[in-house]
Amino acid sequence: MIKIGILGSTNGSDVVPIAEAILSGKLDASIEIIITNNRSALILDKAKKYGVDFSIIEHKNRHREEFDQQISNKLLEKEVDLVLLVGFMRILSTPFIKKWNKKILNVHPSLLPKYAGGMNKDVHEAVLKNKDKETGCTIHLVTSEVDKGPILVQKKCSVLENDTVESLKVRVQQLEGEAFIESIKSWGKNE
Repeated sequence: MIKIGILGSTNGSDVVPIAEAILSGKLDASIEIIITNNRSALILDKAKKYGVDFSIIEHKNRHREEFDQQISNKLLEKEVDLVLLVGFMRILSTPFIKKWNKKILNVHPSLLPKYAGGMNKDVHEAVLKNKDKETGCTIHLVTSEVDKGPILVQKKCSVLENDTVESLKVRVQQLEGEAFIESIKSWGKNE
C-alpha cells in the first residue's frame, strides 16, 4: 500500500477521484495527510469529508527552506511514500525536492511542455487564445526546474468551438483525477 501525502493551496478537486478510487479498492493506497498553506482552501473540506488528517502550515514571513522543512517533517511523521501536488501554489525548495527525490508528483493543466510554468485558468485562457485543437493534463515527477520533470502520464481532450475557460477547466480536471490514479499505480510498481 502506498502512503500518500497531498500538498494543496486551492480547491483540491483531484482529491475526490483519488479518495474514491481508494475507497472502492481500485487503488491500493491511503491518503495519510493533506497539507495546505491556505487556511481558507477548499481542499480542507475534502480532508474532512474523507476523514483525512490535515495540517495548515503558513508560508508568510518565513524562508522557503524553513517552510518546506516543516512540511517534510509532517510527511515523515506520517511515513508518507509519495507526495502529490494538487493545486499547490508554491515552488518547492531544492533541498525538499532532493529529500523527496522521485517521490513528488505534480499535475499540470496542459500537455507539457506546452504552457510550462503557467497556472490554473491562465493555461486554459492561453489554450483558447492560441486556438489549440487539443489540451489536457500532465502528471510529472517534480525536479528543481518547474514543470520540466519526467512526464509519467498525459491525458488529452479536444478543445471545442464553444469552450470557455470554465468548460475547459472542468474537462481537464476530470482527466487529472484519472491521470493521478494511473500515475500512482505505475509509481507503486516501480518502487
